Amino acid sequence: MATWRCVKQCGACCNLDPAERPDIEDYLSPEELELYFSMVGEDGWCINYDRVTRECRIYPERPRFCRVEPAIFQKMYGILPEELSDFAIDCCQQQISGVYGDRSLEMLRFERAIKD
Repeated sequence: MATWRCVKQCGACCNLDPAERPDIEDYLSPEELELYFSMVGEDGWCINYDRVTRECRIYPERPRFCRVEPAIFQKMYGILPEELSDFAIDCCQQQISGVYGDRSLEMLRFERAIKD
């Protein structure tokens, strides 16, 4: 059974293009929605994502909607803690595929990480 893990220096989730997330208003509060939109750069990437190091500049202080944690996913999406890993794997696969492609190095690294 696969277990979700974040893969360092991927950043697919940092591609915040609102056009790619049409249902975002369904799970963010008005305040979070305002913060989310303020974080989207002109190119659709988070302004806090360092494209050179491929890391978040505000990781320890990142907003709730950037965190993959059982309580957050239960409140935001109604995902039970025991369902979190499968749900997060599916989300990451979709996002990585959309940003980098199905056969990208990022996808290969993610697939390897969740099987270890």
